[in-house]
Amino acid sequence: MKAVNTILKYAAIVMISILALIPFYVLLFLSLNEPSRSLFDGSLFLPDFHFSNYIEAWRASNIGRAVSNSLIITAAALVVMLALASSAGYSIARFPHKANKLIFSVLLVCMMVPAIIITVPLYTLMRSIHGINTLWAMILLLAANGLPLAVFLYTSFIKALPREVEESAIIDGCSNFSAFWRVTFHFLKPVTSSIFILSGLGIWNNYGQAVFFLQREEVRTIPLAISMFFQKYGADWNLMAAAAMIGLAPAVLAFLIFQKYFIKGITAGAVKG
Repeated sequence: MKAVNTILKYAAIVMISILALIPFYVLLFLSLNEPSRSLFDGSLFLPDFHFSNYIEAWRASNIGRAVSNSLIITAAALVVMLALASSAGYSIARFPHKANKLIFSVLLVCMMVPAIIITVPLYTLMRSIHGINTLWAMILLLAANGLPLAVFLYTSFIKALPREVEESAIIDGCSNFSAFWRVTFHFLKPVTSSIFILSGLGIWNNYGQAVFFLQREEVRTIPLAISMFFQKYGADWNLMAAAAMIGLAPAVLAFLIFQKYFIKGITAGAVKG
């Protein structure tokens, strides 16, 4: 009976994995086919390996600039968010006085508010600070969007760490701030990687706010560039698939690099926090 249950579990995992991979397979298949060939022409397992689709999509969509903009925004927003969230999480976890508890409660409430709801007041604010069509304003906006979740995860994770981790450094003469960055932060790699993936993918794929605040072509991110490309080349499925694969590749690569820390960080913060 145990063997049957094990087989059924693995069969379910395989089936779910196959269903999840089918859309990516179709996308890759279409991106490698000749422009004149549809998905149902010829073999469903052997594409034409027409790599010039990628060259044409790269040229026609100006996605190279969009990739650069997305990398700058994502990297800078993550640096700002991780620095602020880890510091705030440490303060809330190690110094749980009333003010910190209130701030933590406010952040939990902010996690329940969809970012798209505050787009109109944000647009007014962005105009007043001349942040429309600028990368720096988008960096600060997206970093602020991800702060509540990041602070929550850091707080839960740091609470699980013994105080002795930084107390020994404080005894040796370090301040609380110095002890955190020199000692405690090195133990936060799992949760940092989890936040990096969760928030990084959200920033990379942000469309709802970018479409309002990044209107000029030279500051567009990947979702905006692909959306405009789809509107222009809506009938060219092969080029659209190639453009989508180009935009997808950096996110998949980042996930593959940090995946071993992802589940570890989430479960550690959830179970021990």
